[in-house]
Amino acid sequence: MTTSHVRLLLLSVAFGALGGAALAQQAPPSGEAQAGGSLNEIVVTALPGNPLSKIKSSVSVSTLKADAIQQSAPSSAADIVRDIPGFRSEASGGEGNANVSVRGLPLASGGAKYVQFQEDGLPLLQYGDIDFATGDQFLRADFNIDRVEAIRGGSSSTAVSDAPGGVINFIDKDGKVAGGDLGVTAGLDYDEQRYDFDYGAPIADGTRFHIGGFYHTGQGPRDIGYDAVSGGQIKFNITHDIEGGFIKFDFKYLDDRSPVFLPVPIALAASGSASNYPGFSANSGVTQTPYLLSDIAINANGQRVTTDVSDGYHSHETAFGGEINKEIGGGWKLDDKLRVSSMGGDFVGPYTQNVGTNSALAGTLGYAGGNFTYANGPQAGQAFTGYAQEIALFNVKLNDVGNYFNDLKVNKTFDQVAGGSASLQAGVFSSRQNIVEDWHWNTYLEEVKSKDAALLNLTSGGQMITAGGLFAYGEPAFGNCCIRYYDVHYTTNAPYLSASWQTDKLNIDGSLRYDIAQASGVYGGATGTSVINVNNTQTLTTPDQKVPVVNTYYPVGYTKGYLSYSFGANYQLDPDLAVFARTSEGGRFNAERLLFGGGVSQGLANQPAIGTTSQNDAVNEVWQTEGGVKYRTGGFSLFLTAFYAVTQETNADFTNHADGVEAEITYRLGDFSFRGGATYTDATIAKALDNPATVGKVPQRQAPWVYQFTPSYKHGPVEVGFNVIGTTDSYTSNANTQVMPGYVEVNMFASYAVTANLKASIAGNNIFNAIGITEVDGANVARSINGETFSGSLKYSF
Repeated sequence: MTTSHVRLLLLSVAFGALGGAALAQQAPPSGEAQAGGSLNEIVVTALPGNPLSKIKSSVSVSTLKADAIQQSAPSSAADIVRDIPGFRSEASGGEGNANVSVRGLPLASGGAKYVQFQEDGLPLLQYGDIDFATGDQFLRADFNIDRVEAIRGGSSSTAVSDAPGGVINFIDKDGKVAGGDLGVTAGLDYDEQRYDFDYGAPIADGTRFHIGGFYHTGQGPRDIGYDAVSGGQIKFNITHDIEGGFIKFDFKYLDDRSPVFLPVPIALAASGSASNYPGFSANSGVTQTPYLLSDIAINANGQRVTTDVSDGYHSHETAFGGEINKEIGGGWKLDDKLRVSSMGGDFVGPYTQNVGTNSALAGTLGYAGGNFTYANGPQAGQAFTGYAQEIALFNVKLNDVGNYFNDLKVNKTFDQVAGGSASLQAGVFSSRQNIVEDWHWNTYLEEVKSKDAALLNLTSGGQMITAGGLFAYGEPAFGNCCIRYYDVHYTTNAPYLSASWQTDKLNIDGSLRYDIAQASGVYGGATGTSVINVNNTQTLTTPDQKVPVVNTYYPVGYTKGYLSYSFGANYQLDPDLAVFARTSEGGRFNAERLLFGGGVSQGLANQPAIGTTSQNDAVNEVWQTEGGVKYRTGGFSLFLTAFYAVTQETNADFTNHADGVEAEITYRLGDFSFRGGATYTDATIAKALDNPATVGKVPQRQAPWVYQFTPSYKHGPVEVGFNVIGTTDSYTSNANTQVMPGYVEVNMFASYAVTANLKASIAGNNIFNAIGITEVDGANVARSINGETFSGSLKYSF
């Protein structure tokens, strides 16, 4: 069956089902089991006190259960985040490297600077914007997931360290409910096969376990010409009830490879209109090619290293953890969570730097009058005409990004306090985050072609152009900017305190957190004065090339302590209506992105002493105020929040103001259900030390509207629906000179219960094949979401 046939079949089924839902005359359901009852769910993530239901707590929180997650057919953890109101997730990089922000907080660096990804209440990485190591790279959503809880807003300022914008907590099943699943998924119009399993059950009185994992293989959602998807994970936990609590042990092993998708050639006008280059598709074409499978460079020790380009995102993690929760007398309860993780891998991906016609690109590279010939492939040696691109191969070895986390707290509830009850909680969070990376990048010349692009040589008058090796190849083409080595380590110790008081209708809470963060280690780069000969990486007719090596190291050593606070109140006017408000200030300690000119001195003559950093550079601060209403009736629920945030962003030396409104809606009428959300943000640059001309302009990549909604219909064994993700236009930079166009991505799903235990389903991602630009680098380079893909799966539950 062709892709067009699959699309037409799913569209006809879905429209027919939705039309039937509109005609249904069933009465709205009542009771807390329906859609509106979601406000009664107990939340455990990033709260300033004891767990409370959504309608009683003064935080903005969303919950996605496993079945809701599957409706959007996510291909990565960042895809799931796009389905949560308030968050902006640029999920276009594959299994990692997504840029994530929330409620107008700036996307001033890659990754998720102000947001934290968690597994079972502890971070995956202490910092969400580590270069080439982001939390979503080490997070895989599979059958282990029970639900995702997402907190956005100021309450996370004191509940966690270094994530004042929000927390996204992926919570695993624990075997409390006996059962398991087996699943197989295959791409219908792309090459990938995936196998999932999980099982959990009580195994003795008071003891239960859960185990699950997946394995996948193939090329992935884009045709890159070779297998780049390989690996999987396995997770296990066991819980034993003890008097007054429980003890839990958990284990995770991840070893997975998947392709890295970075910016590619695309023609962009300043107004935001986008068009493809001849022979290249921005949402399905790749710069990976079978003609560039290995790369040779020099590591920080001056040793020759060969990298398999197909490694892409190679993420490996071995983690051991556990939790003890126990009453310790006098009404006090202790809870201690611990995880130790060994983490590392590779980040290898080609990035388009420049695009141009044959002679034009040669001129851009400094050789006016130069031309290109095919360096390899079926036309090797022949003259090349057409569009060519200069490729930067991002090649980073993640030697060690492992960490240690411990969160110890005690709490007590006091009855009969001023006509209500009160709770007190005190704790201390400790962590160590390693960042040991070796960057050895190279550049290549490649034809602009969606698949199987050949490499090119640069010639003039029939002769190779060389400058100590071909100018367009090798690490010196970067000006040695990206020959780097990091061996830095960051520790955090954060005592915190929270108190709350509540009656049947009113809940008031306040919390404080004091972070003491310390940086230590060394980092280094190439000055260009030390070089070494290396044979060229490909079968190109060029001499040995000279590449720089890391030969200058600087120490790192700075410490910063900072206080965060959060105060909130929630008043339940009646069982179905509540209002809340909160004000907060939170901090975010800056790690390795301060190095190489980001704020840490390298001891140069016109700078302070080696290893120092200014107080403003060490920590970014975020001030937030929010308030809203929570309402439910029958099968309808509404969570409406107004917010205002001020962010002092030092990586780019500007202060960001943002205000807006966020809405989350769920609705059920008979067999029809709807969930969705929309966020409106009005953001402005209020101060800019690095570029005063940007004051009053809109921060980069901040769209006024971000929205998502999922209507679905379930009747008997059939369920069908749509998942729509959208964003309006934004700007590519703070200068507001180029528009990044908005887009709408439509996904769909359809399933049929063959038996009570066996379900067959089809999922379509981006079924209208939209180009969805998420990142722009100039007028001819950008990154898009993946194009149209369809997958089919079978799932057996027992």
